[in-house]
Amino acid sequence: MPGSAPINCMGPWPNDVGIIAIELYFPSQYVDQAELEEFDGVSSGKYTVGLGQARMGFCSDCEDINSLCLTVVQRLMERNGLSYDSVGRLEVGTETVIDKSKSVKTVIMQLFEDSGNTDVEGIDTTNACYGGTAALFNAVNWVESSSWDGRYALVVAGDIAVYATGSARPTGGAGAVAMLVGPNAPLSFERGLRGTHMQHAYDFYKPDLMSEYPVVDGKLSIECYLSALDRCYTVYRNKIHAQWQREGSEERFNLDDFGHLVFHSPYCKLVQKSLARLMLNDFLSHPSPNTETGPFTGLEAFRDIRPEETYFDRDVEKAFMKASADLFERKTKSSLLLSNQNGNMYTPSVYGCLASVIAQHTASQIAGQRIGVFSYGSGFAATLYSLKVTQDHTPGSALDKLVSTLSDLKARLDSRKKVSPAVFSEIMKLREETHHLANYVPCGSVEDLFPGTWYLTRVDEKRRREYSRVSLDNNLPAGPELVRSSNSTEFIPSPAKKMPRIPAVTAGSEARVSN
Repeated sequence: MPGSAPINCMGPWPNDVGIIAIELYFPSQYVDQAELEEFDGVSSGKYTVGLGQARMGFCSDCEDINSLCLTVVQRLMERNGLSYDSVGRLEVGTETVIDKSKSVKTVIMQLFEDSGNTDVEGIDTTNACYGGTAALFNAVNWVESSSWDGRYALVVAGDIAVYATGSARPTGGAGAVAMLVGPNAPLSFERGLRGTHMQHAYDFYKPDLMSEYPVVDGKLSIECYLSALDRCYTVYRNKIHAQWQREGSEERFNLDDFGHLVFHSPYCKLVQKSLARLMLNDFLSHPSPNTETGPFTGLEAFRDIRPEETYFDRDVEKAFMKASADLFERKTKSSLLLSNQNGNMYTPSVYGCLASVIAQHTASQIAGQRIGVFSYGSGFAATLYSLKVTQDHTPGSALDKLVSTLSDLKARLDSRKKVSPAVFSEIMKLREETHHLANYVPCGSVEDLFPGTWYLTRVDEKRRREYSRVSLDNNLPAGPELVRSSNSTEFIPSPAKKMPRIPAVTAGSEARVSN
C-alpha cells in the first residue's frame, strides 16, 4: 500500500517514491473569454484562439493565498481519510506574497492543531511558477533521505494570477494543488532523470510589493520559456541515454517514449507550440531523419537551422506544429482541460495539467506509462523530469484510488458560476484597491463559494488575517470539528470519509489501515 514501507525493512532508498494523492481547488466563479474579448474591444478569437483559452477563474477579495491553501489541504486530508499526525513534512510553493516574513505554511498549521502534531518540517518556496516543483523535489528528497521518519510529505502549490488591465489580463487565473508524497506511489519519480536549466533574466517579476501585478516582458518571457525547454530536454535526453547505455541499449530517446507530456501552461497555445518545439529538437538531434515518410516528412528545409534563432520564426513554428499535431492529440491535449477552463494558476499550473490527464483516463489506460513534466518559472528556473505510472491498476489499487478522486474534475468545472466581464473588472479593481489594507472586511459574497471553502473574514489593524470556512454540503453526514483561526474559535462540520482511507505511516512500524 502507498507509504506503507516500514523503515527497518528499507534499503538505501524507499521504493517508488512519488505522488500518492492529488487534490485541486479552483474558484467557484469564472469569466468567459469570448465575452471578455467583446468587453475589451479586441478582435474575436484573440483570447479564445490566439491564446487557446475558454474561461478564466478568479477570486474576489474574500479569497487570498492562505484561504486557497487551507481549502485544498483540508480537502485532500478529508477525501483521503488521512490524520494530520501522519504528515511529517509540509512545504508550500507560491509566488503570491501577502506577508514578507510569515509563511503560508505556518497558516496551514492551524489545521494540525487538534492532532497535536507540530513536528512538521518544510516552509515556503518561491521562484515565480517554479516554486511548487521545488517544493515537490524537496519532499521527494526528504522521503529518500536519512531525515525521513516514515511519515508522508505534503506539497501545496497555490497562486492567484492577476494582471493590470491590458493584453496580459486574459492570461490570469487562480487555484491550488495539494500532493501527498511517499513510497510505493502510483506516480513515482524516475531516479536520476531530471534536466534543469537556471538563468538570470527579467522576463516576469514583481518588484512592487504593494501590488499583486507583475512586470512582464512578454516577448522575452516566451524566449526564456522556449530556450529553457530546449536545454532541459537536451539534458534529460543525455541522462536517459546514459542510463540506457549502462543497461546495454543503444536506442535513441524521442517523444514517442513518453506516454503523456505535460507543460507549465501560461496559456494553452504556448503548450501546443512547446510540444512542436520538442519535435524540432528530436529532428535536429537525429543523425539521419527520414524526411520522406513518418513524422519528419517534408521538413528537410529546416535541417540546418540553429534553434536559438527560431524562437519567433513563424515558418519553423507552423511546420513543426503541423508535424506534431497527431502527437499533441495523443499525448498532451488532455492535459489542458483545467488550463483551458480556469487559466494560469502559476505554481499549480503544471500539476493541474497532470491532474487533467489522470482525470480523463482510466487507471488501465495510463498504467505503466512514462509522463514527462516540464516546469518553468520566470526569472528563470526550469526542469523537465518524468514520472512512471505503476503497472497495478486493479480495483482498489493506489492508482485506481488516485484516478477516482480526480474523476469529478469536469463536473466541478461545469458547476461554477459565470460572471460578466463588467463584474469581473469591478472585482479586479476592488482587489487592486484593497490588497494591502488594514482594518478591512472583504466585500465579496461567500454564498457562491464551493462547500468547504476557506475565506478571509477580516484583516485587523495590525494586518493579521482571520478566516472562516463555508459549511459543507448538507447531504454529507457531519459531526462537529473544532478549528481555530488566529483570534477566534468556531465549530465546523466534518464530512464523512468519501474515499477509501490511505494507510497512515508511523516511523519504524507497519502501516495502520483504518476503514
